[in-house]
Order: sequence, then C-alpha cells, then structure tokens
Amino acid sequence: MNRLVRGSDGRDWVIRAQLEWRRPATAEDFEHDVAANYTPGVAMGAVAVLLGLVLVVWMPEDVVVPSWVPLALLLVALFFPLRWTLRRPWTVVAETEGDVTGERPSERWVGTVVGILKVRGEVHRIAKSIQKHDLPDFDGPLQPVE
Repeated sequence: MNRLVRGSDGRDWVIRAQLEWRRPATAEDFEHDVAANYTPGVAMGAVAVLLGLVLVVWMPEDVVVPSWVPLALLLVALFFPLRWTLRRPWTVVAETEGDVTGERPSERWVGTVVGILKVRGEVHRIAKSIQKHDLPDFDGPLQPVE
C-alpha cells in the first residue's frame, strides 16, 4: 500500500505500509518468547482433528444433526486463524527526499500498526498531518529515524 502526499512546504512524501509475517522483536517481548517453533500448535491441531473424526465415525446412524451445527463448528475452527490473519503487524514508513532548494532535509519516519483495518485509517491520518503540518504527527505510531 503506497500513497504519495505533498506537504504544504512543497516536499513530496511517500507513505508505505507493508505486512509483516512476524512481529518485530522488542524489549517488552523478550520474556514472553517461549515457543521456538510451531510444533505445539500443529500437535494440538492434529489432536483436535483426530478427536473430531472419532466423533463423526462413532456417531450412531439414527442421530439427526441440525444443519447449523457443522457451520457453527466451522466458524469456531476458523476463529483463531482468521484472528491471526487480521491482526498481523504492518510496518508504516513515511519518507521524503527533501525539497528542491535544499532548505528542508530528507526525513524518514517508521512505526508499526497492528491490524489491517487500523492501517488504512492510520495512513489516512498520517497523510492529513503531512498536508496540514508538513510532518507526521508526533503522537502517532511513527517516530523519526536517522
């Protein structure tokens, strides 16, 4: 997701948002990193599928299952993968090469926004801030990088 914005001082800013498949490592996350791989999740998923198959195979023939029950089970099974997909972190970068006269230097602001729904709104807020104040908002997720 790229967006070109012109500030009121004449500089052209490029705002980029890129999906990150892994959360960036931060100091707060250091103590919480307990699983080094996906083996526990895969094992629990396999056990859940196996138990579901056993339930279906051993079900008596005269049991009538309402049509909404398989749909409800499918929604429950897809809840966590869907939540994981929608809550991926996005790296947002706003950068400019400066102006033509050289009075205003090049700048680069970088930050992380969690969730695809929040990224669009945040990129819009950053663009409005650049158009109005010539810089991204200091209270937003972006911080200047040298």
